[in-house]
Amino acid sequence: MPVPQAKSLILVFLLTGVLSQAQDAGLVQRALANEVRAADDTQHPMRYHLRKSSPRLTTTKEIFETADGAVARLISVNDAPLSSADEQREQARLDQLLSDPGKQRHRKQSQDQDTARALKVLRSLPNAFLYEDIGEAQGSGGKVEKYTYKPNPNFDPPDLETQVLTQMAGELWIDRNEARVTRLEGRLQDDVDFGWGILGRLYKGGSILLVQADVGDHQWRLVHFDMKMSARVVFKTKVFDTTEDESQFVAVPAGLRYQKAIAMLRDGRPSGTHNKSGLATK
Repeated sequence: MPVPQAKSLILVFLLTGVLSQAQDAGLVQRALANEVRAADDTQHPMRYHLRKSSPRLTTTKEIFETADGAVARLISVNDAPLSSADEQREQARLDQLLSDPGKQRHRKQSQDQDTARALKVLRSLPNAFLYEDIGEAQGSGGKVEKYTYKPNPNFDPPDLETQVLTQMAGELWIDRNEARVTRLEGRLQDDVDFGWGILGRLYKGGSILLVQADVGDHQWRLVHFDMKMSARVVFKTKVFDTTEDESQFVAVPAGLRYQKAIAMLRDGRPSGTHNKSGLATK
């Protein structure tokens, strides 16, 4: 994955946590190694559509992964094409990115920081969960092995970022043929406090769902993400209710610069003819 995202890396650190408890350790180890390699992959960037929905708003963006970080163009709001005014604002925003490379550098730095935080969690979770193999099932892409997982009572979270795992339980599915995670479901079994409850609290019942798929040529990507969480941050209560769907994947050249990606976004050509996996052909 050329521009690793924190939610994609969730798959990796959850696998890291359950690794030492696996009865079928060989499959989990292979899946873990594959997810780590995917997180570090800079040779298979893609262009894709991201549809993000919340109770108030739905947006669709076309996104390019580039050597300079991801760049995006808004293409619809609430599933309707942009108005003339919105299109002008979007073009002006892209003009600003082109005229001020510092803005894109700042965006990439932010993306890199998110990745570094996720990797820190990755390395700190050798034994966060216990899980049980509950058998084989037929997934959308073939045979999967299903596991339930629950917190390891011996796990002592080293920082705020890992505290949430002390109350998370759910299911993990692994594609047996490809040794890749296809689905992860998690739910908070109890409230989780941050900074002794002073900084914030995640409330019991919050849930997360991630779905991965082979989008073509053995390239696996996150295709569905759903998060429903209620939290108190300092003195304010916030509700996070977000669904994201990624589709219409097209491979782009490794080393693509963001300026070229913006030109391609503006060109507006169709992404191509899509195969059943979602990867478009040029």
